[in-house]
Amino acid sequence: MNVLVNAGPWLQVPPPGYGGIENVVATLVPALRERGVRIILASVGSSTLEVDELISVFEQGQFAHLQKPYNQVMGIAHAHQARVAGELRRRDDIDLVHDHLEVVGPAVLSAMDGPPVLHTLHWDLRKHAAFYRSFPQSIAVNGVSHSQLARAPRAVQDAALGAVHLATPLADRDLRVEQGEHLVVMGRICGLKGQHIAARVCQKLGLPLVLAGPVSGLNSPAELEVVAQDPYHPLHGHPDVRYYVDHISSYLDGDLIEWVGSVGGDERDTLYASARAALFPIQWDEPGGTAVVEAMALGVPPVGLRRGCLPEIIDHGRTGFLADTEEELAEWVLRVDDLDPEECRREARARFSPSVMADRYLELYQQAVTRGR
Repeated sequence: MNVLVNAGPWLQVPPPGYGGIENVVATLVPALRERGVRIILASVGSSTLEVDELISVFEQGQFAHLQKPYNQVMGIAHAHQARVAGELRRRDDIDLVHDHLEVVGPAVLSAMDGPPVLHTLHWDLRKHAAFYRSFPQSIAVNGVSHSQLARAPRAVQDAALGAVHLATPLADRDLRVEQGEHLVVMGRICGLKGQHIAARVCQKLGLPLVLAGPVSGLNSPAELEVVAQDPYHPLHGHPDVRYYVDHISSYLDGDLIEWVGSVGGDERDTLYASARAALFPIQWDEPGGTAVVEAMALGVPPVGLRRGCLPEIIDHGRTGFLADTEEELAEWVLRVDDLDPEECRREARARFSPSVMADRYLELYQQAVTRGR
């Protein structure tokens, strides 16, 4: 099978640090290629993922432009997708398109007479409610959790082939490091992730907390300080920057609670694996939960609020804890040492390894091809 995987123009694959969709693609593609699937990757030219072909318009990722006004940024996704469309028009050896480009991908592909398409829903479907309420039925979709599909508009549910939980390469590793005393919240600093709740809980309990992740693409405290002090900087009024300034900065004391910026590679894995627990006080219905399965794969018990996909991923009392309120979250945090890290690792290997995700996607590919015919 020849599959064109459309990762979009925003970040290279794999990304240097933060990059949810690109990390998913980088996890899935090697496992597919091990199963004999030939991959044509549509991304940016700087992508280093080993594939059979790479097509691109932009040499570097365009993520820095993503927060600009729509009339300044609209051409980026469309230029990328026009390149994908041109590739599909000029050749007849592509059996399936696995699309990961929000809205623009399915909108353009549904207007073409081309190979079958499977579009993966990585996001909050409320962002573009009008589009998803009238989702084109010529495009097959899959969710990244059952809870995501259950909340989706009827048109999306009618086009859905099923849900595939996200995976992590960490499930195939056995990273063992000395456990520290800190708890960790890993991910983009924003109101939806609820880092302020984690900080408040840990401050009350006297437990050390490390926040790791970018703020509106800013990867270090030094970068953020420049933006926060300059009212004329384009990012000064960005919601994520304002969230950090108004709701996070007052908790940072350089001792008990700290923000270390964006971390990647071995540094990130070591920081994560050495934590007593990973906190997920999410303030929205999280669709995918990559960070949750990463924590489990490293033997770090997740403790979160009972929202979105978390009840599908966490087996309460066995592989983590789920709470309904902030007060209950604090109570479970004090009991994280009751959980067995090896049980978390076993669960991750059984449910969230790249091979499990690849096998499930191969099933959906066959369904999408049959549906397309």
